[in-house]
Amino acid sequence: MSAALPIRQENRKTAKSRASALLLTLAMATFLAGCQKSAADNPPGAGAPAIPVQTRVTASVKIPDTSEYLSLLKSRHSAVINPQVEGQITKISVKSGDRVSAGTALLQIDPLKQQATVSSQEATRAAQEANLRYAKVSLERAQKLFAAGVISKQDFDNAQTNYEGALAQVKALDEQVTQQKVELHYYSVTAPMDGIVGDIPVRMGDRVTVSTLLTTIDEPGALEAYIYVPAERARNLKVGLPVRLLDSAGNPAGETRITFVSPQVDTDTQSVLAKATIANSQDKLRMAQQIRAQITWGTREGPVIPILAVLRINGQFFAFVAVKEASGTVARQRILKLGDTIGNDYAVLDGLKPGDHIITSGMQFLQDGMPVAEQAQSDGKAAAGQ
Repeated sequence: MSAALPIRQENRKTAKSRASALLLTLAMATFLAGCQKSAADNPPGAGAPAIPVQTRVTASVKIPDTSEYLSLLKSRHSAVINPQVEGQITKISVKSGDRVSAGTALLQIDPLKQQATVSSQEATRAAQEANLRYAKVSLERAQKLFAAGVISKQDFDNAQTNYEGALAQVKALDEQVTQQKVELHYYSVTAPMDGIVGDIPVRMGDRVTVSTLLTTIDEPGALEAYIYVPAERARNLKVGLPVRLLDSAGNPAGETRITFVSPQVDTDTQSVLAKATIANSQDKLRMAQQIRAQITWGTREGPVIPILAVLRINGQFFAFVAVKEASGTVARQRILKLGDTIGNDYAVLDGLKPGDHIITSGMQFLQDGMPVAEQAQSDGKAAAGQ
C-alpha cells in the first residue's frame, strides 16, 4: 500500500501538466486565429494617418515638336588662300591672327624665273618692233614707187603684206608680255578682302604648288549653320522653320530660322542639307565649330510634369498622383513616357492626362495605395523631398 500511493500522486501531476499544456495550446490557437482575422479585415495602410503632400494639377500646354541635329558653322566671308603659281616661299609678311585689309601682301614666292621670262618676252617684242618699223618704211617707199610706175602692183602688195605681218606679230608679243606680267603678279600673294589671318602651315623655303594651303582670311560676322537632316524627315523641312542653337552643355547659343533647303539628297549620307544664317554680332561662335541645332517642326497640346516630381529607378520614369477613391485620397504610382524638357518641366508623352493631381513633395516616403492629404503649393513649384 505504501508503494502504490506515490505512483498515484505522480500520475495525478502528469495529468495536470498535460491538461495545462492542452489549455495553453488552445489559447495560442485562438489568439493566432484572431490575429489572422484582424489582419484580413484590416489590410496594410488601413487606418494609418494620411501623409500631407503638395500637389499640382496637370494642365495642357503647347509643347513644341523639336529634333536636334549636329551642325557645322561656315562663313560666306572666308577665303582659303592657295598659290596660283609654283615656287619656293621667300618671305612671309604676316602672322596668324593679324588683321589685314584687301591687297595686303601675305607671302612672297620666288619670282626670279618669271622675271627672266618677262624680260625675254620684252626683248623679243623690241626686236619685232624694229622689224615693224622697217616694214613700215619699206611700205611707204613702195607706195611712192608704185605711184610713179617704177614697181609693179605685186611688189607693192608684198611690201604691204610684210608690214601687216610685222604689226600682227608685235600685237601678239604684246599680249604675251602682258600675260607674263600678270603671272608675275601672282608670285606676291595678297589678301583678297579685309579680315583676320588664320593658321599659316607653310614655312620659309617651302616649295608650294597650286594645291598647297597657304592660309585663310576670315571676315568676322555672319555665319551659316550647315544642318544635315535625315531624308525621312526632309518632307517636313521648309524655309522659315525656327532653329535654336545649343552649345555642348545644352545652353542656348542663338536663335535663327532655316534660310535654305537643298533640293536633293546626299547619296553618301542620305541626308538633306539645310542652312540657317546666324548674325553672330558678338563673335561668340567660330567658323568650322560644331554645334547642336534644334529644329522646331510645330507645336501640339499635351500635359507637362515638374522635373522634381519625376522619380527614376532602373531607367524607368514614374510619378505619384493623388487619386480620390472610396476609402479616401490615396497615392497611385504612374509609369511615364517623357519627351523633351520645357523650362522646369518634362513634356509627358504617356502616363498622365490633363486634370491629374501630381504629387510634388514627399515622394520618397510614398508607396502605391498609401493615404495622402493634399495641400496647395505656396510657390507653385515642385519641392520634392520637402
